[in-house]
Amino acid sequence: MPTKKKKSNYKQSEEIKPPQGRLGVLLPGLSGAVSTTFIAGIEAIKRGLGKPFGSLTQMGTIRLGKRTEKRSPHILDFVPLAHTQDLVFGGWDIFPDNSYEAALKAGVLEKNLLDELRLELEEINPMPAVFDRRYVRNLNGIHLKKEKTKMHFAERLIDDIKNFKKENKLDRLIMIWCGSTEIYIKPSKVHSTIQNFEEGLRDNHPEIAPSMIYAYAAIQCGVPYANGAPNLSADIPALIQMAKRKKVPIAGKDFKTGQTLMKTIIAPGLKARMLGLKGWFSTNILGNRDGEVLDDPYSFKTKEESKLSVLEYILQPDLYPELYSDYYHKVRINYYPPRGDAKEAWDNIDIFGWLSYPMQIKINFLCRDSILAAPIVLDLVLFLDLAKRAGLYGIQEWLSFYFKSPMFGEGLYPEHDLFIQLMKLKNTLRYLKGEELITHLGLDYYDYYEPG
Repeated sequence: MPTKKKKSNYKQSEEIKPPQGRLGVLLPGLSGAVSTTFIAGIEAIKRGLGKPFGSLTQMGTIRLGKRTEKRSPHILDFVPLAHTQDLVFGGWDIFPDNSYEAALKAGVLEKNLLDELRLELEEINPMPAVFDRRYVRNLNGIHLKKEKTKMHFAERLIDDIKNFKKENKLDRLIMIWCGSTEIYIKPSKVHSTIQNFEEGLRDNHPEIAPSMIYAYAAIQCGVPYANGAPNLSADIPALIQMAKRKKVPIAGKDFKTGQTLMKTIIAPGLKARMLGLKGWFSTNILGNRDGEVLDDPYSFKTKEESKLSVLEYILQPDLYPELYSDYYHKVRINYYPPRGDAKEAWDNIDIFGWLSYPMQIKINFLCRDSILAAPIVLDLVLFLDLAKRAGLYGIQEWLSFYFKSPMFGEGLYPEHDLFIQLMKLKNTLRYLKGEELITHLGLDYYDYYEPG
C-alpha cells in the first residue's frame, strides 16, 4: 500500500454547482445523421412525441447502499443534471442544410415526425465548417471557412463559440464531435506538447487534422469536449495537457454502437466462462454518409484500429494464452447505399470449450447507428456538464462506457468490458454524491461470515 495518498481532482457533492440556466450543445457535423437524429429526438421528447429509450441519464437507475435498503433512484433524480428543456443546439457543417432539411436527407426519422418538428428544426443552421478533403477523401464540402493557417481556423472557431454563447444567452457549453471519420494519423512530435501543437497550427502541419482544431478551440474556451469518431482529435498529449491546465473535462473516442457494442457484451461472457476463441469475423453493410466516408481505405484504417483493439484488451491473451493468444480477428465495412442508416452487421465467432471441442456463435444485428448514437450524445452532454460543475477535468475515464476506443491515462490500459465500464460510471456518481461505493461482495448479508 502506498504511504502517501495521491492528490485527486475529484470534488465532494457539496461543491457540485447546480445546473442553472441554459446549456449550449455545439456539434461539429451538425447536419449529419447522428446530430439531426439527436436534435430532432430531443425536440420530440420535449413535446411528448417520443421517449428517451437508450439514455442512461433519462431512463437508468442507480442502487444506493445495501440491497436490503431498496434505494434505487433514477440517475436524473440522484445527481444534478441539466434538463433537456434547457438545451440549445448549434454547430458547424460542410453542408448548409438546416436541421430539418438535413434530417430529411439522412432518412433516419420518419417524415411525419420531422414535419411536426419543422419550425424548431428549421431554426438550427450550421456555421461554416473547418474542413480539408485530404482528411476525409470521400466528401466534398461546400460550406467552409477560408483561412490561411490552421491557427487562423482555430481562432475563427473560438470566435464562433464565444458568439454562440453570447447570442443565445447561454450559461455553459459542451462540444461533441459528430463529424466524419478522418484518415489514420499516428501521434507524433507535433502532438507531444502544447508548444509544438500551436507551432504546428501556425505552420499548417499536415498531421493536425480538423477535428484536432475543434478540440483545441473548445478546450481553449473552457468547453468540455467529447469525440464520437475514432480520430485522434483530443487524444494527444498536447490537448490532454491543455485540458488539465484549463481544467476542462474531455472524453472519447468513437461512439460505441452496433457491432462493437455486441462485442463488449459477448466477449466478457466468454472470458468469464473461460471459453476459448479461435476466430471472430465481423462484417457490416451500411449506406449513410458514414458508410460513404468509410469506403475510403484511409478513413477505414482509423475505424479498423478502433474496432480491432476491443477484443485484445477484453480477453487479455497475455494472461490466458491457451484461450486467446492465437485467434483470428477480421473486421469489414462495406458501403451499400440502399441500406441507408439501417446498418446490418454479421459476426461469426468460433469458440472452443471442454477438451477443446469446437462451437460457434452467429450474430445478425440489424441496427440503426444513429438511433443507437443519439442517446449517447445526450448522456455525454449531461455527464460532461456535470463533470465540469463538479470540478473534474482531463480524461474522464468513467465515461468509457460510451466509446469503442476510450481514452485512458498514461501507464494504464483501456477498459473495454461494458459491465466494468458501467460499474465505474455508477461508482463515480456515487462518489460525487458521497454515497458508499458498490463492490457487490455481499458477505455482510449472511450470518456465516464474521468480519475481523
